Amino acid sequence: MEETQTVELQTRVVGQNQDEDIPFTNQSQPKHYKWWIRVITYILFLISGQSAAILLGRLYFDKGGNSKWMATFVQSAGFPILLPFLFYFSPIAKSVPVSVTSVARRPKISTLVFLYSAFGLLLTGDNLMYSYGLLYLPVSTYSLLCATQLAFNAVFSFFLNSQKFSPFILNSVILLTISASLLAVNSDSENASTVSKGKYVIGFLCTVGASATYSLYLSLVQLSFEKVIKRETFSAVLDMQIYPSFVATCGCVVGLFASGEWRSLSKEMKEYKEGKVSYMMTLIFTAVTWQVASIGLLGLIFEVSSLFSNVISTLTSPVVPILAVIFFHDKMDGIKAMAMVLAIWGFLSYIYQQYLDDSKSKVKKKMKANSNEASLGLTGQV
Repeated sequence: MEETQTVELQTRVVGQNQDEDIPFTNQSQPKHYKWWIRVITYILFLISGQSAAILLGRLYFDKGGNSKWMATFVQSAGFPILLPFLFYFSPIAKSVPVSVTSVARRPKISTLVFLYSAFGLLLTGDNLMYSYGLLYLPVSTYSLLCATQLAFNAVFSFFLNSQKFSPFILNSVILLTISASLLAVNSDSENASTVSKGKYVIGFLCTVGASATYSLYLSLVQLSFEKVIKRETFSAVLDMQIYPSFVATCGCVVGLFASGEWRSLSKEMKEYKEGKVSYMMTLIFTAVTWQVASIGLLGLIFEVSSLFSNVISTLTSPVVPILAVIFFHDKMDGIKAMAMVLAIWGFLSYIYQQYLDDSKSKVKKKMKANSNEASLGLTGQV
């Protein structure tokens, strides 16, 4: 009897210590309903934020905007809106007790500074490559090359994140890639490129390089959560968004002044077709929606994987044309409808694989619990 009480007391103590700072183990644990709520919330953030940001970016260029550095700047400059949430969810602000083991497990400040700075510079270069690709390539070719991002991410996830490829995951990746490719072939096919062959090659290489770089970024973020951050908290997600965004914003400011584009911003604002107020509101809301999308993106990397996050990001490909039909009066043809069906099919295929993994984890946990109970029963009889 005393031995049983001792075991129960030790179990409670261990459970209390684990609750203080949970290690990054979400990939192997069965999923609770709260986990599904968080994932669905992040999915909504990513799809709605990215779709709105793309539409606002198109509005910026359609109404007279032409600064590629400004378009790059707004992708990261909205991070200050997340600072109140960072303060609210921080352990210090909530006076959460921290164990000695938790403190020992946290990375050094110098490590975090290097990590966030590297990610920020990586994002700056990646966004700039995308800008050059869009500048020198037809929209159809550009979109088709961007669809290769899923393939790059699958390769990086396999080598860096030990991603297992089941038939359902492969089916999801293939379907979403085909969906994006159909949209790319169908969009703006009548617009032929008028740039020189040299600029076309630069745009081609920059777009492929940007797709590969962004896929590498997603896999490295997941690896950082697992190996460096090691904290299952929303504040960790906010840190990964705010600090690299600050570095990326500083890099864009340097590029804006170094390129000389800052001189034409005043003229650009005056000549904006919808007026100065609309010009500012377009840039502000573009910055905000990119932050919403980024929180959803990082949250899905944190909760599931970088590949899943990229799958959801690609799911916006059919969403944007639908919204463009509503807001920009674009035509919805059969190819766009087919692409939307393929994208939804691929998304459901990946979700079903998550459900199967969750069911297997629950069965293993139940079998392990039954085995432990049987062992305790035999020990008590002895």
